[in-house]
Amino acid sequence: MALEATVEAAAAAIEEDFALLDGAREKIEYVVELGKDLPPLADGLKSETSRVRGCQSQVWLVADRDEKGRLRFEADSDAIIVKGLIALLMRLYDGRAPDEILNNPPDVFERIGLGAMLTPGRANGLYAMVNRIQQIAAATGRVGVR
Repeated sequence: MALEATVEAAAAAIEEDFALLDGAREKIEYVVELGKDLPPLADGLKSETSRVRGCQSQVWLVADRDEKGRLRFEADSDAIIVKGLIALLMRLYDGRAPDEILNNPPDVFERIGLGAMLTPGRANGLYAMVNRIQQIAAATGRVGVR
């Protein structure tokens, strides 16, 4: 999957993908499929420091800055549906400048009704991951970025 030019373009592409799906069941199955395609995080990066607090399942998130100052995220989870949620977050935010991340909250998730399809625990976990990504972007290379 190619990186869309902006967060807005990525959000629009996600909306288009979900518009093709009928009902919550198909949408959740799609999220699960995205999770199956997410590359695993190296075991050495799965630490207490990289663990995202507030998630129902185990989630690890790490970030690097590339030569242009964009954030490159890697993440993993022990739950396949959460891996799918991570894949959606990566589509929005991986390879973006910190200010683009901070200026573009993931409103697309509400527009596609994702929150309503998730259990409260999963929805809280999704927003815990969003908060962690925003914290890393705000730190612009200090805390949480290797």
